[in-house]
Amino acid sequence: MSARERVDILGVLVDRVDLAGAADRVRRFVEEGRAGGRRGRLVVTPNPEMIEAARHDAGLARLVNQADLAVADGTGVVMASRLLGDPLTGRVAGFDLLLEVFRLADAGGWRVFLLGTYPETVAEAARRVAADHPGLELVGFQDGYFTPDDVPALIERIRAARPDLLVAALGSPKQERWLTEHLPATGAAVGIGVGGSLDVLAGRARRAPAVFQRLHLEWLYRLAREPRRARRILGALPRFAWAVLVRRFRP
Repeated sequence: MSARERVDILGVLVDRVDLAGAADRVRRFVEEGRAGGRRGRLVVTPNPEMIEAARHDAGLARLVNQADLAVADGTGVVMASRLLGDPLTGRVAGFDLLLEVFRLADAGGWRVFLLGTYPETVAEAARRVAADHPGLELVGFQDGYFTPDDVPALIERIRAARPDLLVAALGSPKQERWLTEHLPATGAAVGIGVGGSLDVLAGRARRAPAVFQRLHLEWLYRLAREPRRARRILGALPRFAWAVLVRRFRP
């Protein structure tokens, strides 16, 4: 595998890779694991909110920087890279990456385990994934409502299922922290945090319409759909943008 090219966005390292390249890396990670090589590869999808959080949380920054693949899940991250003079290839939306990875899983007969969100939602997502991708093997699913005391049994259940791909929808940064701590013990070849993607796959949430995506206003659509996120979004995004500008124009 060629050396990684990464871009520093306020101390968070993001891979210079497009969607096809990111999916291909996941494929190679899985194939390596299936061939008896290294397993427990972590894929993360930093957006401006995660990067802003990582600026104030050294542990989170270290987690992202030590991941095996980090893609720019947000136009703001791409714009920041351009302002900072080291442009990324482009945005790699986490949802788009998940869809592409499922396509590869279908073609390659991968074993997939889904973890997170509400019980009825993950069950419906599992049903749809299995129906849409009959070539992959859906080896299990579990909602996100488990306690720390449940974790040992959950890890053993995942390990017994022998997944090639563990998809975690626990919300960020909880899912990244959980995967960092527990992914090696699960035996999965690759773990990826996907936020609300399973809710979209299950039809319980909607992705921003194409016009919002083209105008780079998906954050505004999410805010209109989920006003409870206003404080988090409207707090993190301006702070992120200001930090980028300060980094760009400081003497």
